[in-house]
Amino acid sequence: MKLSKPLVLASNSPRRKEIMHNAGYEFTVKVIPTDENFSANMPVEEVPVFLARTKAECFRENLQDEIILCADTVVIIDQENKKSTILNKPANHAEAKEMLRMLSGRVHRVITGVCVMTSDETIGFADTSYVHFKELSDWEIDYYIERCKPFDKAGAYGVQDFIGMIGIPKIEGSFYTVMGLPIHRVYEVLEKYVLRN
Repeated sequence: MKLSKPLVLASNSPRRKEIMHNAGYEFTVKVIPTDENFSANMPVEEVPVFLARTKAECFRENLQDEIILCADTVVIIDQENKKSTILNKPANHAEAKEMLRMLSGRVHRVITGVCVMTSDETIGFADTSYVHFKELSDWEIDYYIERCKPFDKAGAYGVQDFIGMIGIPKIEGSFYTVMGLPIHRVYEVLEKYVLRN
């Protein structure tokens, strides 16, 4: 799928590259290292769009005729005290195991924020999915961590990996939002740029 402007995917995520490729987009990948800190007082629902916009803003100074596409995904678990907690990328096996034990047998939210920037406009949006996990055994968790090494994944899991295949019986919302890019929403934004022969 060709667009009227060059499309730049500002992400090193192999999942986002796969989604964009499978959707038929022609794009290049360019990443500018970005400070991904955010205020502890920021509502968790606003974090993914804030981070996606922050990544996009790094391109503004040298932006010419491209379309910049940035995204950020957060896994949110609602605690019994009603406080929502973001599960980031685990630093090691122990952290990954702790996160997966927290998610086991529960429903959590995955929110992917997206920012699409051109020289004319900046569009930010988020898409939310609710992910149902079955009760996971310690063996399943350990096997998954050893086999898939999910240290680059928010919440310590990839929905397309073993743990998603055997441990997620239900998703309310888009599978691709959980995977890292709500492609149905991205398409809506990029549709006006599609060259139709």
